[in-house]
Amino acid sequence: MRASPDIRGGQTSADRALAGFSVSGYAARRSQVLPETARGASRLSPYIRHSLLPLRRVWQHVADGPARDARKFRDELLWQEYARHLYARVGVALHRNLRFAAPWDGEFEPEAWPRRMHCVDSVLSELETDGWLVNQTRMWLASQYTVRSGAGWHAGQEVFYRHLLDGSRAANLLGWQWTVGAGTGAPYGFARWQVEKRAPQLCRACPLARSCPIEQFPADSAPPRVTDAPGNLTHDPHLSATSGPASVLRRRAARSVLLTVDSLGDADPALRAHPELPAVFVFDEPALARLRLSSKRLIFTVETLQDLARRREVIVHLGDPRVIVPGLDAAVTFAPVPSFTRYAEGAAELHPWPWLVAPHSGSVASFSAWRRALVDVVGDDRPVDTGRLPGL
Repeated sequence: MRASPDIRGGQTSADRALAGFSVSGYAARRSQVLPETARGASRLSPYIRHSLLPLRRVWQHVADGPARDARKFRDELLWQEYARHLYARVGVALHRNLRFAAPWDGEFEPEAWPRRMHCVDSVLSELETDGWLVNQTRMWLASQYTVRSGAGWHAGQEVFYRHLLDGSRAANLLGWQWTVGAGTGAPYGFARWQVEKRAPQLCRACPLARSCPIEQFPADSAPPRVTDAPGNLTHDPHLSATSGPASVLRRRAARSVLLTVDSLGDADPALRAHPELPAVFVFDEPALARLRLSSKRLIFTVETLQDLARRREVIVHLGDPRVIVPGLDAAVTFAPVPSFTRYAEGAAELHPWPWLVAPHSGSVASFSAWRRALVDVVGDDRPVDTGRLPGL
């Protein structure tokens, strides 16, 4: 069992990370890879993923920063929110090609990430050791795996999900779809030029420097449109189900507060509503057996629960939530993920999810379409266009 050496779990660690983050210089340096001291990425994404840092709090944190940097950083927060809206609406359909037919299925192909390439080996080593990558190197690996090697992207993203501390189905699946062209029809091409620009020392130390297999950009190849895109991509006929409750739904008196992996922070609405009740977390044993998450991810969760236990009673279970949860009489916060139904059915209270911006019934077929249709945008209604794997 090994933890991430640099990113530790818990509300205390999250608060410290946010307090130490300055958005100044973010726009210019967010994609820098090496040297690590030159990186501008915030490394806040693991805490955002588990709602230790709610998006609205992080949004407000950069309000006084340089306008260009704050705007760029907020664009990335909106991308995170878009991923949540999209996943809440289309659910497990996000596991398949959304709009364009990129290579998708098949078993994991390790040879699609040739470790003789120093850039690939270095990034994979960082993923396996730290459990976090900057956005740029996430795109390198995704493009190398599918755009260059032709391997089905779903197995590659499962490796990311297994290791990344910020691994969420919403952001990880969407990020891979965008990079390989399944979401936009325009695959991201990975070539030596990007490595030379962002981490030239990798090329200098590479045994393949004189015969680089990515010397040139890959040939342009627009994938065809899929014929079975989700019918609710352009309109949501069940907006209330996507959004979750708008106010607290009380069925009976709560005897505990149930935390989910999507909401582990002190700001969890159900947790805040019941400071007197014990907090309960269920390690989903069937899911853990299936997913084979890295020890880094598990330790991050354990550290988060240990940190919370310094402030209030915490009870931890290992088993099947469908068996354990009904007997808890718990208050729980809605989570915008398909698996939440196993927690919601027996809840004594159901609390609203703290969206950064409220979901709408318009198109979520692209970030731009989603962004244009927003009704309640926090502080900035300027149209933006972006697409990212979630390494803030």
